[in-house]
Amino acid sequence: MRRQREQEKREEMDLKYIKEFTTKIRKLFPRCPAQEEVEIAQHACRKYSGRVGRSSAAKDFELQSIALAVEAHIRHIYTNYDDLLVGGWERNYARTEVRDEVRRVLNRWRGNDSNE
Repeated sequence: MRRQREQEKREEMDLKYIKEFTTKIRKLFPRCPAQEEVEIAQHACRKYSGRVGRSSAAKDFELQSIALAVEAHIRHIYTNYDDLLVGGWERNYARTEVRDEVRRVLNRWRGNDSNE
């Protein structure tokens, strides 16, 4: 019984953490498409994943960690990054190839797209 209560408490705390991470994403990136911040937070904060959302910096809601999670999402969803990797590109070269597009999307989501 005690273990079950402890497990439920951990799950409740995890949901609260993901909700707060989601709120921080929305605050930093107000033009992020609706509900996509939830998808980003859930993916970045997945338990035992080693992803940025599980780092100690992210747990302190450091802006850089949140931005890295959003950037990774954009890289995978809004660019041809995954296709480049499948095509044999090395990770660093593929990231360099899509960097400008990632920045454009980040700026648009921040509301800083007046220079496009």
